[in-house]
Amino acid sequence: MGERSDVPQGTSFQMEVWAALLRIPRGEVRTYTQLAAEVGRPTAVRAVANACGANPDAPRVPCHRVVRSDGGLGGYSGEGGVATKRRLLAEEGVDVAALGA
Repeated sequence: MGERSDVPQGTSFQMEVWAALLRIPRGEVRTYTQLAAEVGRPTAVRAVANACGANPDAPRVPCHRVVRSDGGLGGYSGEGGVATKRRLLAEEGVDVAALGA
């Protein structure tokens, strides 16, 4: 993928996932499945979730914008855990209740 100053250092796969996170617009969410497809690895949903969990620069690299396919919030490795994920999404105008979370 090459080095990018806006993406933290990690494995090439992690950096690819983190770059995809940076492309999710504020106020929108994607599922882990959608993100896996976006990075060209549609069967690597768990690996994508693991890369999100390893994100060292949350919330600047917005892993909080990724949710489970069933609408659940999933995890959040940033400070404050899932409560922070819920708050960040709400601050961006995402109707967390409508997600089923």
